Amino acid sequence: MSEYLEIIKTSIFTFPFIAFLFTLPYILYQYHKYGSIYYLRVVIIYSFILYLLTAYFLVILPLPSIEEVAQLTTPRTQLVPFQFVFDFMKETSFQIADIHTYWKAFLEPCCYVVFYNLLLCLPFGIYLRYYFQFSLKKTILFTFLLSLFFELTQLTGLYFIYPRGYRLFDVDDLILNTLGGVLGYCIASLFMKFLPSRNKIDEKAYLLGQKVSFLKRFVAFGVDGVICLLFVLILSIFNHSIFSIYSSIMIYYFIIPVMTSGKTLAFRFFNLKIESRTSDLRFYQILIRQFFWIVEIFVFPYLSLYFFLFFITLWQVELYGVFLFIFGLFLFFYFLTIIILILCKRPLLYERISKTFIVSTILKK
Repeated sequence: MSEYLEIIKTSIFTFPFIAFLFTLPYILYQYHKYGSIYYLRVVIIYSFILYLLTAYFLVILPLPSIEEVAQLTTPRTQLVPFQFVFDFMKETSFQIADIHTYWKAFLEPCCYVVFYNLLLCLPFGIYLRYYFQFSLKKTILFTFLLSLFFELTQLTGLYFIYPRGYRLFDVDDLILNTLGGVLGYCIASLFMKFLPSRNKIDEKAYLLGQKVSFLKRFVAFGVDGVICLLFVLILSIFNHSIFSIYSSIMIYYFIIPVMTSGKTLAFRFFNLKIESRTSDLRFYQILIRQFFWIVEIFVFPYLSLYFFLFFITLWQVELYGVFLFIFGLFLFFYFLTIIILILCKRPLLYERISKTFIVSTILKK
């Protein structure tokens, strides 16, 4: 039991790194499909990842040395179905005629393996029915495939890293794991009584998706920046001058939004668009908005730094570090003010000048 607890601890410590790698793709997908990130869905998905990680570690850990595995002479496979029943009868104190041996046999190590294999895929069945809305047939199929993946991992010696399998490929594990998934499918009905259904979660997500949150704007602007940088790199292949940079910015932030009625590529992906506060959106409003957006977010901080460095060389060179710290505070509070205005749903300068704002094109389903 202590060995299992150590493996679970390892899974918990490893989980933040796996979650970090998964987070950005997850955010992009959620904003693309639902327009929001609903907290309950986050809890369900990340707990599902933690479960799969823990189950996988329980299958492969602890890892032996390659030399130790090379010297193994134990069987690699067990292909007799329901062999665990015969092992139970042979290796425990169970006597069918003596009721007093039942509980004692239940507590003996031979039973641990059976219950471990049942429990290993039981949560999988719960997730498949509750969140992924799988039928019983699909639950059986996918649980069997998960179990087969685990067994092949063991049979191949962790995908041929080891010279042979260091754990037994057991057909009984396939049976017990799949049965555990079926039990999880049945138990899921209990969770479905007090947890909101998947449809309710989707409805709530779509409802939240109609709002333009700060995080959604930030992610969309970040993706736009990455795509624009790719434009710059591609055009630089054909033209190495500064013209390629300006052309990329003009094409991406001005021409594309005008041609798509207020949508950059990232805005289209995240179901966002620019709208007018007065009447129908005009092309010149988009141009004004994009121009002053670049000025407010990029040009003004850059020019501030340029003039700061210029004047500091004329004044107090020996206080360069102090003035640089002061300028850092200025930039911090400048962008903090922008963030606060967005969080408070107040228009920024470029939105006031262009009389535009960002709306979500997500429709409640």
